[in-house]
Amino acid sequence: MKARTMASAAVSACVVLVTCACGPEKSAEDADTKPSQPAASTPAEKPSEKPSITPSATPTGDQPAPRTMAGAIERYEEFLHAVGREDIDTVCEVAGPAAKQAEDQGFGPCTTTFQITFQMIPPEKKKALQTATVDPQRVVELAADKFEMPVESVKSSVTFGEEEIGSSTMEYLKNDWYVTD
Repeated sequence: MKARTMASAAVSACVVLVTCACGPEKSAEDADTKPSQPAASTPAEKPSEKPSITPSATPTGDQPAPRTMAGAIERYEEFLHAVGREDIDTVCEVAGPAAKQAEDQGFGPCTTTFQITFQMIPPEKKKALQTATVDPQRVVELAADKFEMPVESVKSSVTFGEEEIGSSTMEYLKNDWYVTD
């Protein structure tokens, strides 16, 4: 993760994210320690079982995501909408590789870093992110499986600057698109 994007990464790394304790490499231990998961069990549950929380960014499993610019854009829009909703599970799923890179550079885990990021985004901008779209004409193809999503490509009811969400790189890994920088 680029140093300039930690502020931008608040949304961007917070969009330039981070496989922190999230993403395709997320371990069961990391999931158990997430503050957003309920710790108490209900009478119908066994004491050792915890309710599962499913992010809205459902992994594609056996069906690979489309390996196209349109597929990358769709996944990035899903990420932007999740940031706007403060959906930490989806944010960390999509931004997993970038979050991991940031964590390796000394930033905290994705779940911690993004909670701070969410607090830095004004309510009107969070609301705008919930319906933001990406202009394909402004997306830059870096390689067959890698696209740059410049801040200028994000279309919403408000304008975002580089210092707010920054540019993000979407890369096709493990049958889906992830924010990698």
